[in-house]
Amino acid sequence: MKKSTEKTPSGHVNLRMLAEHLELSQTTVSLVLNHSPSAKSIPKETQDRVIEAAKRLNYRPNYFARSLRRSRSMSVAVMAPDLSEGYFTRVMSGVVQELTQAHYFFFTACHNWNQDLLERYPRMLIDRAVDGFLLLNTAIEEPASPVPIVAISTHWATPRVTNIVLDHYVAAKVALEHLYGLGHRRIAFMHGPEAIPDSEYRWTGIEKVAQELGIETDPALTVHLEATGWPVKTGLHPMDPQIAYDPTRALLERTRDFTALFCFNDTAAMGAIRAIRDAGLDVPHDISVVGFDDITSAAFATPSLTTVRQPLFEMGQQGAQILLERIANREKQFPAEIEVRPELMVRESTGPARSSR
Repeated sequence: MKKSTEKTPSGHVNLRMLAEHLELSQTTVSLVLNHSPSAKSIPKETQDRVIEAAKRLNYRPNYFARSLRRSRSMSVAVMAPDLSEGYFTRVMSGVVQELTQAHYFFFTACHNWNQDLLERYPRMLIDRAVDGFLLLNTAIEEPASPVPIVAISTHWATPRVTNIVLDHYVAAKVALEHLYGLGHRRIAFMHGPEAIPDSEYRWTGIEKVAQELGIETDPALTVHLEATGWPVKTGLHPMDPQIAYDPTRALLERTRDFTALFCFNDTAAMGAIRAIRDAGLDVPHDISVVGFDDITSAAFATPSLTTVRQPLFEMGQQGAQILLERIANREKQFPAEIEVRPELMVRESTGPARSSR
């Protein structure tokens, strides 16, 4: 192995100093440290020596200079309503994995469905020269800067945006056919908060499938999860079990003439199950409950939750991958929408309808 005769540099080590210390060209060192495909032609011994020296000397690349050369900042913006347990954490796990592997930095901005923040944050992020936006359940005013945008569960029909969305018709179909097969005909439903873009698409799917199966979507058996004024006025989060607990208790006080409840998401299902139990009823003996999303805790709830699984981690991965592709290929045409399919996870919270036993 070739030994360097140079003294170990002190202080901040830049690319030139590192190359001089190793007695290699700056190009060779840069190719190795940037994982360039061209680095394959460089002997492995040399590559190992570069990497070892960079770690030992605490070399940090000049990202500002690199971004000027590439016309990129190597950073993206991720905007989400929040990062609470459940839906968003699973999606973000996939996003983080992809962006980290691509050596991309990301800003995460949580807007809490606050209109002022929805207008202000995109401008602030554009000022920070992000290369693109990844939007989770978020629709914003189109940024003034022509940066690529990928939206997950947003249903935002606008130019330059690729939407990754769930097939909500199939989601409703697998859930309602499961309940129908268990003998359930009187089914209560949850309509999601207006703030969440998926709410109307999911409800449209439910109405269509229910009509095909001959199941009535009775307004008297429909629970509306209204988070009006959230978070200032109600203090309730759309992903908080409490938002479903109170409406489910109110429903049970009005009527118990139903044998199943199809919830808006898994956290709402957990709140509903608690309300059903507090009313002296059993899940699934008296009322079957179906959730939506298949968050990590769904399989460990008591009873374990039958739910429509969204491939949340995979949606986050795919969203980040497509955004990076759009950044690297500005002139390439990308689809306006990519639809992913759900699947039903059958667990303990559903069983035969009372009249079917």
